[in-house]
Amino acid sequence: MKFLRSLMRSLLAGHLGEQKTKQRIKYSFFWTEIKKDVREFCQTCKPQSWSDHLLQVDSVFRKWREIGLTVNLEKCAFGQKRVKFLGHIVGSGQHSPDPEKAEVLRNLSRPSTKKELRSFLGLASYYRDYIPNFSEIVLPLTDLTKRKVSNILPWSIEAEEAFVKIKDELIRMPTLHTPDISRPFWLYTDASATAIGACLAHHDDVGKELPIAFFSKKLAPTQMKWSTIEREAFCVLEALKKFDTWVSGDKIQVVSDHNPLTYLTSSGPHGAKLSRWALALQRYNLTISYRKGIQHGNADALSRLAIYSVKCQCVLNNIIVVIFLVYM
Repeated sequence: MKFLRSLMRSLLAGHLGEQKTKQRIKYSFFWTEIKKDVREFCQTCKPQSWSDHLLQVDSVFRKWREIGLTVNLEKCAFGQKRVKFLGHIVGSGQHSPDPEKAEVLRNLSRPSTKKELRSFLGLASYYRDYIPNFSEIVLPLTDLTKRKVSNILPWSIEAEEAFVKIKDELIRMPTLHTPDISRPFWLYTDASATAIGACLAHHDDVGKELPIAFFSKKLAPTQMKWSTIEREAFCVLEALKKFDTWVSGDKIQVVSDHNPLTYLTSSGPHGAKLSRWALALQRYNLTISYRKGIQHGNADALSRLAIYSVKCQCVLNNIIVVIFLVYM
């Protein structure tokens, strides 16, 4: 048990749930009573009550006072389930854009120079995590930032349509959900001839899909020459790599619209590349299933992006100070 405490504190600065802790350890270590030891270790942590939380907040504030720091009470929120933070609404297991910030975007006038356009794209890109096909929408605008384009923008009909559409999309952005390790993960993947895309999600008690994050990536010229099953398998690996922090050790249901991919982990694949990837997938607790392409819109749209990739950066990763002030 002493070894277990030392190991988990050094690797994770704490510990996860019982099953996930056990699976993380089993990647490198094993002993006969690992299940019993992990259970006892996890049971040593008792759930903290609201009073304990207040004591911890008070302790933090005292430390701040000792070093001469202060807080602005008008910018603080206590005992609330949801708060505004850096342009986002955070809490209750979800995060969504601040409606007031989105309204500002909608009222922006059309850019007339490259500098103004880059400023708009930078502001809009801050919320790209909520829009699966963000790069595809803004493509006519990003083309105007190229070196060959004059500083006074030659505004086209396509650029105007993209400008209006991205502002509309920013107003009706979906709410993303916080990963819940008590539920299995669903990973929807798709690969086109030029790009790969994925959507990580949970399902609620009635089977409704709860999106957590979106991901897409443009394929390199060499990768575009791969066979369909190679691109589809590569998509699964890249998505798992992107979401590894969340999904590692948990049950994952991978859904693809390419039926041959379902046999990747259940039979011996042909070719060295697929064999290596099949071995790499064995570290995950996953099952691959097939869904018709017409029903596969959440991942399919992401894989059709022409040039740029939509990168997922969970908003909650940026919360450092505010999180312990919020009563979840």
